[in-house]
Amino acid sequence: MALDITSKNYLSWIPNTKIHLDIMGLGDTIKNDNKVSSQNNVKIMIFLRRHLYKEFMIEYLTIKDPLILWQISKERYDHQKTVILPKARYDWIHL
Repeated sequence: MALDITSKNYLSWIPNTKIHLDIMGLGDTIKNDNKVSSQNNVKIMIFLRRHLYKEFMIEYLTIKDPLILWQISKERYDHQKTVILPKARYDWIHL
């Protein structure tokens, strides 16, 4: 599933992507102070670009470091955890 530029699927995209990276043995590529080989950086960039909405990918086409791309998406969309998640939890409890 691609990360939609409108960020509608960000809260589900983040954990799914982390799981896939861990399964591929590339989970460390999105952590600070990682010691990942350039070959693994290329693998993760290919993976991330395949899972980004086209407009988002074009906007950040010059980024070559998966950690920077991960941090940019986090800065851009992570606020949803404080906006959408509490409401979703409230709605779930009050079904």
